[in-house]
Amino acid sequence: MTRNSIAFWTGSTVFLVAVFVMTQVVGNQYPFFAGYVILQFIALAVAWSILGGYAGYVNFGTSAFFGVGVYAAVFLVKAFGAPLPLQILAGAAIGALMGFALGLLTLRMQGIFFSIATIALTIIIETTITNWRYVGGAAGIQIQRPAVTAPFDNYVQMLFFVQALLVVLAVAISRYIQNSWIGRGLQALRDDELAAECTGVPTLRLKLLACVISGALMCAVGAPAAMYLQYADPASAFNLNYSVTTLAMSLIGGTAHWSGPIIGAILLGTTQQLLTVTISSEVNVLVLGLMLVLFVVGAPEGIIGLIRKLRGERKEGEV
Repeated sequence: MTRNSIAFWTGSTVFLVAVFVMTQVVGNQYPFFAGYVILQFIALAVAWSILGGYAGYVNFGTSAFFGVGVYAAVFLVKAFGAPLPLQILAGAAIGALMGFALGLLTLRMQGIFFSIATIALTIIIETTITNWRYVGGAAGIQIQRPAVTAPFDNYVQMLFFVQALLVVLAVAISRYIQNSWIGRGLQALRDDELAAECTGVPTLRLKLLACVISGALMCAVGAPAAMYLQYADPASAFNLNYSVTTLAMSLIGGTAHWSGPIIGAILLGTTQQLLTVTISSEVNVLVLGLMLVLFVVGAPEGIIGLIRKLRGERKEGEV
């Protein structure tokens, strides 16, 4: 293992230990409710960046994958009483298949045409779920949480820790892709897809792979949300805000490096949670729009790009 890999896995272990200790020490439940949402968006932003960042295909279908993950869990709970790990694994499998199908149908499209197709996907799936009475239809469905298992005292604490595990998994996959031939191929097709094809890069295969991995992670992240809210309805599960917020977090943090979406999600997610408590949740949309405009105009490469630029200027000054 390289020094960077050792540092990454050490940091991930420390992070998970800190999250676990927090579940055992903190008695107030609100930090877990708010923390779950932040971790959820970190994982979504990282998953989005695999296709939207590395490959440059702007995907507005995050809410479709997230909603499918939610309703996959709802179906498994109602039909079989499936445990949470099975819900997450099934969600990931369905997300991978869905990503593969989406890739075959749309990845030959480019630019705005691909983005519009992903929005259409969300509308089609939401309409289907709205008319599926077995999982509640338009009225929604209540979900009863099972008894929590040791060493957790509360189900939300357990979900908080599970979401932390999903964050580490998503980041580890994203980091591996960036540092492998897959990431280099995706970056080549993002810069110039025609030139990449001419040099032998298997662009369609790479895009399909990115779509499958990204979709699997997004659905897996959505699966615990049904138990988190104890309720699911199509309007909430397939809310377009998931797509817009995830995209904004990735762009604000920077898509050139795997750590960019993490930084953007922490910054924006924490800000939104603080505003929800202190002012109103309605202000979140305003803050999201303002921050996105500011970064697109002032720092189009995100926080990561801004840091690199400042480092470059500092080195030039020292020389």
